[in-house]
Amino acid sequence: MAILYALVARGSVVLAEFSATSTNASSIARQILDKIPGNNDTNVSYSQDRYIFHVKRTDGLTVLCMADDVAGRRIPFAFLEEIHQRFVRTYGRAVLSAQPYAMNDEFSRVLSQQMEYYSHDPNADRINRLKGEMSQVRNVMIENIDKVLERGDRLELLVDKTANMQGNTFRFRKQARRFRSTVWWRNVKLTIALILLLLVVIYVVLAFVCHGLTLPTCLK
Repeated sequence: MAILYALVARGSVVLAEFSATSTNASSIARQILDKIPGNNDTNVSYSQDRYIFHVKRTDGLTVLCMADDVAGRRIPFAFLEEIHQRFVRTYGRAVLSAQPYAMNDEFSRVLSQQMEYYSHDPNADRINRLKGEMSQVRNVMIENIDKVLERGDRLELLVDKTANMQGNTFRFRKQARRFRSTVWWRNVKLTIALILLLLVVIYVVLAFVCHGLTLPTCLK
């Protein structure tokens, strides 16, 4: 198990990166930065050959790493969380206006050290220290996600699936709004009908009490 590549970026602007081996991970990582939809915070993974690219985006700052496909998700995302915290703690608001690779000379060493630690030190996997049912449930959830990632889908296919899910979500919301509108109008019509019926009943009662349709005894 190993984390082989990592970068930190603001949007598509790479601020620091490090590769532990010779790969084309850098070019694929830039494709991923361009393909991540929207601007919301997200945790997502993309498969490419025998490797998984894990991405964590928080407050506009994206941290990405490439790990081999046996690494699962726990260790890579623990690594990404650690890198994000260290980067923000070190550079603060300078991140918002930094030029490409402005932090690379200094922070690439941090990436290298943390990649080595999370790849080979068993103490890095803190989740293994947890005991009890909650740990078992979490492990099952992670295994299920890993099974999906291990299908070997390409990046483009995964992005297409995401787009389809977004389209389905949009159609569902549209149908839900239409259904709510239909129910609202139905309730309005029912309320009006009940009011009219109540007025008719009141009129019939008054006509009976007042001895005529024109309510002669009641209008005197």
